[in-house]
Amino acid sequence: MGSTKWPGILVLLSICSQAVTQSGFQVSVFSVTSKAVILRWNSYSGASTYKISVSTQSSPTDFVAFAQYGADVVMGSVISLSPNVNYIFTIQALDNSQNTLNSATVQSSTAPDLMEPIQAVQSKDSRTLVAEFNLQTGATSYIIRVQDNNGFFREDTVASSPAEIQNLTPYTDYRLSIMAANSAGRSQPSLPVAAKTVLPPLQLSTSSPSNSTILVSWAPVAHAVQYSLFIYKFGSNSTISFNQSNTVNTNLVSGLDAGSLYVIVGLAWDVEGRMGESSLNSNQTTRPPTPSLTNVSVVMSNGEAGLLVSWELHQEVYGSIQYLVTSDQNLTCNSPSSSCILFPAKCGDVHTIQVTGANAAGPGSASSPTVFTTFPCPPQNLALEDSTGGNCTLTWTTVPHAESYEAVVKGGGNDTGCNTTGTGCTFQCECGYTYLMSVFALNPAGISPQGQVLNHTTLPCCPEGVLISAVSADTLEIAWQASRGAELYETRAADSSEEVLCNDTAPACALSDLDCDSTYSVVVTPCNDLSGCNRACKADSKDTAPCAPTNVAHSLTNSSFVNVSWAGNNRAATYTASALGDEGQHTCTTSGSSCGIAGLLCGSDYEVSVTASTGAGQSLPSFSDFLQTEPCCPVNISVTQVTPAMTNVSWSPAKGALLFTTVLTSPRGRARCHTQDSHCLMGCITCSTNYTVTMEVFSHSGQRSNCSYQGFSSSACCPTGVRLYSLADNSLRLYWRSTGSNHSYAVDMLGSSSNSSYSCTASPGENRCDVAAVRCGDVYRVTVAPLSPGGSKVLLCPQRLYSVTCLGSSVGPVIFRGKRSVD
Repeated sequence: MGSTKWPGILVLLSICSQAVTQSGFQVSVFSVTSKAVILRWNSYSGASTYKISVSTQSSPTDFVAFAQYGADVVMGSVISLSPNVNYIFTIQALDNSQNTLNSATVQSSTAPDLMEPIQAVQSKDSRTLVAEFNLQTGATSYIIRVQDNNGFFREDTVASSPAEIQNLTPYTDYRLSIMAANSAGRSQPSLPVAAKTVLPPLQLSTSSPSNSTILVSWAPVAHAVQYSLFIYKFGSNSTISFNQSNTVNTNLVSGLDAGSLYVIVGLAWDVEGRMGESSLNSNQTTRPPTPSLTNVSVVMSNGEAGLLVSWELHQEVYGSIQYLVTSDQNLTCNSPSSSCILFPAKCGDVHTIQVTGANAAGPGSASSPTVFTTFPCPPQNLALEDSTGGNCTLTWTTVPHAESYEAVVKGGGNDTGCNTTGTGCTFQCECGYTYLMSVFALNPAGISPQGQVLNHTTLPCCPEGVLISAVSADTLEIAWQASRGAELYETRAADSSEEVLCNDTAPACALSDLDCDSTYSVVVTPCNDLSGCNRACKADSKDTAPCAPTNVAHSLTNSSFVNVSWAGNNRAATYTASALGDEGQHTCTTSGSSCGIAGLLCGSDYEVSVTASTGAGQSLPSFSDFLQTEPCCPVNISVTQVTPAMTNVSWSPAKGALLFTTVLTSPRGRARCHTQDSHCLMGCITCSTNYTVTMEVFSHSGQRSNCSYQGFSSSACCPTGVRLYSLADNSLRLYWRSTGSNHSYAVDMLGSSSNSSYSCTASPGENRCDVAAVRCGDVYRVTVAPLSPGGSKVLLCPQRLYSVTCLGSSVGPVIFRGKRSVD
């Protein structure tokens, strides 16, 4: 059909469209494959045949296929079409003369082409397969057909590869085929491939029978020939694995760490050697480790005695552990920590104590039993026997489980008593005081409660517990226990030159303005209006603090050592000289009148003082003397030659330094500079000369340090009198005056044009060098420099400019153009 018929078809389509509305002649697509389309239409009155014409949407006037059906047919197909192509289907109702009564059109695309079989199928788990396939051009989705041997049939629509096929039956054989689909329909299914799901996961049940074992069990899995268990310790990289035959559905795993969390995973293996789906992670904690009981002691809480039981905690355990402490005396307590208190603890009881830890897995093993005896009960039947000489004897009866006894006697502000393993205690009981007496029994668990209290009044006596202390260099403080009946206390202190007296009603006195470095005899005498003063009380002696050193002077030996001297007027004292600076304090100690302090830092200020000390105390410090150490030398110094006759010297900062004088010295002379900076520029440097490097560093106060450093050697001397002459054969000869040093010389000629570079080398002692095949008509920069023993050039020699003229094609006269420094 040519293009001349296209207007007629357009008119016909317009008529058909109107006919659909008026006459009800309709056509629709019933089904589509990759190469065929089935159309359905309604019967049209007077039609003897129905003709189907097919063209593509890209060429609607070019018909590619035809089909014709009788008057009684209302459904027909068009075959031999191309996959994934958009077509226009025109159906005409014809009479017996093949005239068109009516027509209608419909558009449709064919389905994609037949796909290749699925490339690979893997089991993701026991109910899911993952299929991989090649994508098809023109497909907007894919349909995977799933069949098993029992008639199961299912089709899943997927978007791309790989695709998951879910909700399958574990350990089942399947046949999988794939179809490509688009908006028009689907292709024919590909050839099927076989696949099989794996065994289902184990349903694990775990428990911990002991602190080193875990019992794992599971229900049998059909078709399983072997089971595997994998046990991971939480927080560790270690793994334990086991293989079990299919007749054993339980496993006791031993050798595990107590109180640890283990993650357990199991799976089954089928007869083909395929690994089944892994079970869900089962978390199981082993029972806690056996506690190690470390200590049992008696504690008091709210006036009630208890037993504090302690044990060691194991740090590497998982989760919380609750500990139960039990005693055979029907006492228990619980604690999540490392201790617990058993209440109440009675005197004289013997307890057998154990500790058991429990966690989510259950209780662990109990600790080894510990036998503990509580504190004894108080002694009874107290009695006092008076004896001569102002002594009294207190007696009592023995107590079970007691290892010793403590008798306590209180009265008159003075407590006394005794510790003994017997049943009696003798104590001084004169001077008319009232005493309260009690006895306590002791053992390693503690002391008994208070029992019977016995009181007894004796005659008055001198104050007890006289305490003399030095509160300053010239003051003594005296304190004592009050004496019954005393209304006034007379305190007297006397040395070889004076006597100081203090009267007070309080049991304390301060005696001041005493001589330093003196021994005083101190006695406290109680007095009252009725009996007067008891002059029989003993005296105590006490030394006052030493006198402070005077005339402190210092002599600085070097920046780190100072000698300190002083005048000391004490009988026997130890002297400590100290130098206090910003970085800390330095000291020296001696019994003489001078000592040296080492370890001072250069460039630092120090405050020097001296103190004296004896067994009686420490004197006041002397007046301070101030010193300043020499400034520090710079740690690093660098000498760099800038020109043949000039160097740049730089150095690191120096503590305490204000001014620097740097000197470079040689047999030919010296260079010197003064500066406050950390660098200076020096001239008058002679070539090929070794210099010593020294520095004087001055502080703000004029202290000076002399510093020496590694020497400096100036560079070799550059030659003088350099001349350039032309020779035959385009050669040039360079002459110079040698400096007399035993150096080789290197000559460099660099022209202004490219590829105009020449060089030559003269041996030691020679003063000329020839350069051959020189290019004329160029300006050359010529440098003659000595070579160091290592072969490097001296870089400070000047350049000379020469014009090399041409005489015909050969080198002509050489013209000197001047001299310049090296760039």
